[in-house]
Amino acid sequence: MMKLLCVLLFALICTLGSTKSEFKCTIGSANITKKWIDMDSACIKSLTAQIKMEVEASLTYLAMAAHFARDSQNRPGFSKFFFENASEEREHAIKIIEYLLMRGQLVNGINDILEFPLIKMSPMQEEWATGLDALNQALTLESNVTRSIKSIILACENPSDVNVNDYHLVDYLSGEFLDEQYKGERDLAGKISTLGRMMVNNGPLGEFLFDKKLLNGEV
Repeated sequence: MMKLLCVLLFALICTLGSTKSEFKCTIGSANITKKWIDMDSACIKSLTAQIKMEVEASLTYLAMAAHFARDSQNRPGFSKFFFENASEEREHAIKIIEYLLMRGQLVNGINDILEFPLIKMSPMQEEWATGLDALNQALTLESNVTRSIKSIILACENPSDVNVNDYHLVDYLSGEFLDEQYKGERDLAGKISTLGRMMVNNGPLGEFLFDKKLLNGEV
């Protein structure tokens, strides 16, 4: 009961403070030391660029998924696969943002790590002739993402404005991202190989059958 009365009294004082100048109810910002923030500025910049790259990859996969979901295409397997990929790329962007937050790189607002507008893209491709074309573009996209992550790792092993290797960031990117990237690239390469043979032997029917296997998680 006493705790409730204290809360009500504090709320009343704050309310009065909004109408009477003699009452003030303000909460100042905490004085937090900056000594624990030790990320290299070049690494921060590279991670920010990686966030944009992951979001752009997610939007590309969304475009692919929407294309194959159209009634004129009716390839639910391809659509499901690319929607899942879009979600994965979005999750990658979120993970990098969360990492930067953990390292103290979002202290004043999102503009600390992101430059708006976030996406500055050329007109996005909206159509793909075949599922094979889309899978090949997806593999190229993932290869570009992998190379970008590896370049960050190399740069942060020898940072420019601090004298120590950022071991934690290098380990995080290697374990959390590269393993998934390499597995994803291998999966796409296998799908391209299988679909290519099916289309050689069966033409458009091969893509139709492959789509059913994608939908059922059989390939």
